[in-house]
Amino acid sequence: MDLFEQPIILIIGFALFGYLLGSVSTAIITCRLMGLPDPRSQGSRNPGATNVLRLGGKKAAAITLFGDMLKGLLPVLIALSLGMPDVVIAACGLAAFLGHLYPLYYGFQGGKGVATLLGVLLGMHWLLGLSTIGVWLAMAFTFRYSSLSALVAATASPLLAWSITHSAAISASIALMAALLIWRHRSNIRNLLAGQEDKIGSRKKAG
Repeated sequence: MDLFEQPIILIIGFALFGYLLGSVSTAIITCRLMGLPDPRSQGSRNPGATNVLRLGGKKAAAITLFGDMLKGLLPVLIALSLGMPDVVIAACGLAAFLGHLYPLYYGFQGGKGVATLLGVLLGMHWLLGLSTIGVWLAMAFTFRYSSLSALVAATASPLLAWSITHSAAISASIALMAALLIWRHRSNIRNLLAGQEDKIGSRKKAG
């Protein structure tokens, strides 16, 4: 199905749906429902699964991780199921990712996008998603740094996308998402270089 055969309103609609769904903060909602501190005010102040793990433990973190992955996965799967071309699928996934980073509902102050990116990758191709998760897990088990694992997995994801999908549109959108993810981790990069980054499972003091 050619891109130019699609009504522009349909293309915009898919991207808008992805962005609005991506804007839902699983971390904030989970913490509110479980009576935990707002993840934007304590720990690393990042509304993501790693900070929720520090603040509320494994159950809250698992719920956050699943929710953030799901909001990247669902828009892409819907676009795929309706036979949309790669450009539309790529735009849909990118929009969901941008929603997580810059959420409409929370003053455009969102998370760093790791779980949502993984959800988008799983939706685009199951092997792409699992390969990227494999890179993350290998780094996490070896070095115990969530941020380092995310940075390496994100860097590998465009190369994995091209080798698996051979789609320029999908690979380009993933490269852009990886670049944004790395940019959002710039404070973590500084901490890693300074030897001050927290390892997985460590807990920061509140405040």
